[in-house]
Amino acid sequence: MIVLGVLALAAALGGAYWLLMSPFAPSSRAYPYHGPAAERVVALTFDDGPNEPYTSQILDILAEHDVRATFFHVGQCVERHPEVAVRAIGAGHVVGNHSLSHRFGTYLRPGAFAGEVERTQGILARVTGRTPALARTPWLWRQPALLRMLRRGGLHPVAGEFGHALEVFQPSGARMARRAVAKTRPGSILIFHDGFDSRGGNRSQTVVAVRETVEGLLARGYRFVTVDELLGVPAYQA
Repeated sequence: MIVLGVLALAAALGGAYWLLMSPFAPSSRAYPYHGPAAERVVALTFDDGPNEPYTSQILDILAEHDVRATFFHVGQCVERHPEVAVRAIGAGHVVGNHSLSHRFGTYLRPGAFAGEVERTQGILARVTGRTPALARTPWLWRQPALLRMLRRGGLHPVAGEFGHALEVFQPSGARMARRAVAKTRPGSILIFHDGFDSRGGNRSQTVVAVRETVEGLLARGYRFVTVDELLGVPAYQA
């Protein structure tokens, strides 16, 4: 009975992950994890920043290779490093909304996540002069009501595929890059993390992975685009 109970719990958790967090779930049309595959293009995206010095190091690498990316910033991190958000937009990158605090508990309290999104919109508008039209929910949470809430606020939900599933543990950058390059297909939206939740954290191996991923994909004939270009949606609200 205990074994059956454990199996049932595992099945329930697996089903919940598939429906509410997996980029390949049936709701992927409402929360796209890739774009059209007509061209050899890829959208490189970053979550949980700004986080210094790693976000600036990533911006240096992107500038060196003339690559533009999309950064889904956390509101509290923007307040901590406003100059980095300004630098990203000034360099031609796109900045989207990734909540205020990146805490899972906001999904469990009615209206809490909507309030976080709204506050982050205000922070980004004040700091950068731009109001995002792109949003990514922490952990790719895709509850249908939540996605509808984002769209009512003029935001396009954007998912993607993690460059490496174990990035949070910072395996070697070379290992993460090999996995990211191997899984990339025309129209891919790749996710890396320049921060950790809203707390920052060491992302030195992610920096290594970004350099090797960019160089590897360029060598394979890929062109980098921002998410709005890939999906044909606006980057910012009017």
